Amino acid sequence: MDPQTVDAYLDRIGASRDSTLVELQERHAFAVPFENLSIHLGEPITLSEDALVDKVVRRRRGGFCYELNGAFAALLTALGHDVRLLAARVCNDGAFGPPFDHMALRVGDLLVDVGFGRFSLRPLDLTSRADQRDAAGVFRLVDAPEGDVDVLLDGVVQYRLELRPRALDEFRATCWYQQTWPGSVFRRAATCSLPTPGGGRVTVAGDKLIVTEGGVRREERLDDAGVIEAHARHFGIVLDRVPRL
Repeated sequence: MDPQTVDAYLDRIGASRDSTLVELQERHAFAVPFENLSIHLGEPITLSEDALVDKVVRRRRGGFCYELNGAFAALLTALGHDVRLLAARVCNDGAFGPPFDHMALRVGDLLVDVGFGRFSLRPLDLTSRADQRDAAGVFRLVDAPEGDVDVLLDGVVQYRLELRPRALDEFRATCWYQQTWPGSVFRRAATCSLPTPGGGRVTVAGDKLIVTEGGVRREERLDDAGVIEAHARHFGIVLDRVPRL
């Protein structure tokens, strides 16, 4: 990544070259939404560093795990951090998904993840098996079979993490699968979401605006114009049509 792109990326998330890893992760989480709009807009998702950074920086969009953590890895690497891509299998209803179901980052001995929706806003210590408190909840890492690590939030397994470093192109097949498999959770409805200060969250899911503040969840049904306006107001994403398969 060239210096001008690094500076533009930092400006996108409200950070600087002097920002700590904690600051970079927090600011990225609050600035760049978790979203699957490309799938519902018919836009191809290309897992290359240039394409991912262009989407986040120039197009001022978000993405799902491969995109957000892939782009953030490029930024952290350009800033001199030792970054490894890690594969994980997401846990849903007690069952784990396929290999490469999720991408997370290892930075030194820290787990960094800006691509899982509701997740830790700060790095987690991969060497600790004690509770790790965060604005998003209480995290704990637990040893799993074959040297893997289960990542728990408030006592519930979120995903099973492999510690073997991976390359970006190893995630391409599963990224395509997530976009095209009829049963994929990412094809059920368009979603765009950001955390808010104080532990809240704002989400547009299909035609619903969902705002959680102080533990209170509020939903509002939107018409097509309202969906487009909500994306612009809450996420800075300008749409020319409603994302809909």
